[in-house]
Amino acid sequence: MRILVVEDDASLGKYILDGLKQAGHNPDLAQDGLEGLGLATQESYDVLIIDRMLPKLDGLAVIQALRTSKKSIPVLVLSSLAKVEEKVEGLRAGGDDYLTKPFSFDELLARVEALSRRNAHEAEKTRLSVGDLEMNLITREVVRAGENIELQNREFRLLEFLMRRPGEVVTRTMLLEGVWDFHFDPQTNLIDAQMSKLRNKVDKGFGKPLIHTIRGAGYKISA
Repeated sequence: MRILVVEDDASLGKYILDGLKQAGHNPDLAQDGLEGLGLATQESYDVLIIDRMLPKLDGLAVIQALRTSKKSIPVLVLSSLAKVEEKVEGLRAGGDDYLTKPFSFDELLARVEALSRRNAHEAEKTRLSVGDLEMNLITREVVRAGENIELQNREFRLLEFLMRRPGEVVTRTMLLEGVWDFHFDPQTNLIDAQMSKLRNKVDKGFGKPLIHTIRGAGYKISA
């Protein structure tokens, strides 16, 4: 597996690279945000491991630039910033997982391999559809009734999670774990706010709503 590590701490970067090599992977190292963005844009990697606080361009800016350019590479954010709101910020920027420093290399490796497996599994399908709503997982285009719908990265992932389970009730816990990679409830209106934004784009102005609230249970998408 090709892995890009973006870490400005030389000793930590070497530690991660050596461990990944010993695990049989093929890692590259960039030591600032601009170099990392250049490599991630020009090369093909299976997973990106990136520090938040980097010289020249911070890690979250790198992730946002990749998502804007439609790069769907799974991203593991590394940071000593461990508050819930700081983790939320990292995930909202387009990160897929968040690991705080100091960390166990075994945990880092397990998270990287889990991201890779999930990405490979999700790549099995290239198109999803529910009623007149269609999603292209390769081009990341969403169309309803012939009209293009522009979605932010997190909105896209939320809609994709629902569309992979048409007609099924999706709970808050499922969304937190599957879309935000949270294994705890941050006790915020994060899901409700994101779902409201998604509904405004997917359902507003169309004849029949597709996203439904199941009171006391969660949400589902169905025609």
